Amino acid sequence: MKKLFSLLLCGLLFTATLIPCFTAFADDDEIFSDEQLEYYANLGLEGTTINVYNWGEYISDGSDDLMDVVSEFERLTGIHVNYTNFESNENMYSKLAGGGVSYDVIVPSDYMIERLIDEDMLLPLDFENIPNFEEYIRDDFRHLFYDPEDKYSVGFNISYTALIYNTELVDEEPESWDVLWDEQYKGKVLMFNNSRDAFAIAQEVLGYDVNSTNEQEWVEAAELLAKQKDAVEPVYVMDEVFNLMESGEYAFATYYTGDYLLMLENNENLDYCLPEEGFNRAYDAFCVPKCAQNKAGAEAFINFMLEPEVAFDNAEYIYYCSSNKEIEFDEESSLFGEDAVYPQGELDCNEFHNLPQNILELQNNLWSKVKSGQLSAQSKQQEQKIYITSAIIAAAVIVILVITYIRKIQKNKEQDISDLYGQ
Repeated sequence: MKKLFSLLLCGLLFTATLIPCFTAFADDDEIFSDEQLEYYANLGLEGTTINVYNWGEYISDGSDDLMDVVSEFERLTGIHVNYTNFESNENMYSKLAGGGVSYDVIVPSDYMIERLIDEDMLLPLDFENIPNFEEYIRDDFRHLFYDPEDKYSVGFNISYTALIYNTELVDEEPESWDVLWDEQYKGKVLMFNNSRDAFAIAQEVLGYDVNSTNEQEWVEAAELLAKQKDAVEPVYVMDEVFNLMESGEYAFATYYTGDYLLMLENNENLDYCLPEEGFNRAYDAFCVPKCAQNKAGAEAFINFMLEPEVAFDNAEYIYYCSSNKEIEFDEESSLFGEDAVYPQGELDCNEFHNLPQNILELQNNLWSKVKSGQLSAQSKQQEQKIYITSAIIAAAVIVILVITYIRKIQKNKEQDISDLYGQ
């Protein structure tokens, strides 16, 4: 009898431990329809793995009562996801171009997608495996300049470059990028730590095309960035901008409008503007690189990211304009009617395009010099001093050699005269 009672008690305890698990799965299953669950369960990809390479802070991770997107995908498909982050398009490109890596899904921006296509580094997508593309992708995310045939990419988000500022440290509402060179904000400026965005700001201030192929214009933009380094000693950041700007210690930051809204939640004294000289509109999209080992799994992941339930929670997490047409006009969204994410009217936007190889190399070289201080006024003064000192030393050496030569000639002449009269 005691054994029977013990068994019953153990059974009850075991059942009690399982109830939360069953409940969790039941709650999760309520997110998706039976049709969606059946679709992903029947892909036949369980036990495989995909490697996803994405921007930092760019996918809902289960915080704030939102969906853990990667975990949900793994649960529905049985596919394991190795998920890693990059900080910039250039870093991502270097990793791919260097070889020895295998990524199945990458999320580059527009101009980088152009470059990857030009260099034959992407695989064409099989849209039979991405049915949500036709059903949910917004019209303004189709046939874009970087992939006009929608052959290699599926749109994810749009972001806008903004000037974010701390109203406690800035007296007047800024309208121009010029404030980033104002010496009164020395040590209080956070600047993009990627060359393309940083150069674009300087080019916009100078009135130049951000896609210029004129080498001299890139040199002048670099010189302007060097002047900024001398004047305000900017801190070059990417995702670190969140903590630094939220701390209230910095007056200005260059980053993206959606990220401004995230910062605002932790510092109500922040505001933003879209500078009058112009600003960048960036498209990020899903692609499959040629190094992919599980293309079908990659396309399943891309399709999953377009599910309305996934796109909704992802937009709530990253605060960017979603490519899913269901999201912008969903009144339950916290971003509904938010101009920072869904700006209205005509915008004075720039869009980055791929650049010729000579410009890419020049840009990289100039950016290294800007950050290292080689183009700064102080550095130039030091170089000038070195040149002047070297010239003085060279002149002195020449003078000494000339004098020595003249004396030698005179000595030889005197010797010749002495020899002549001696005879």
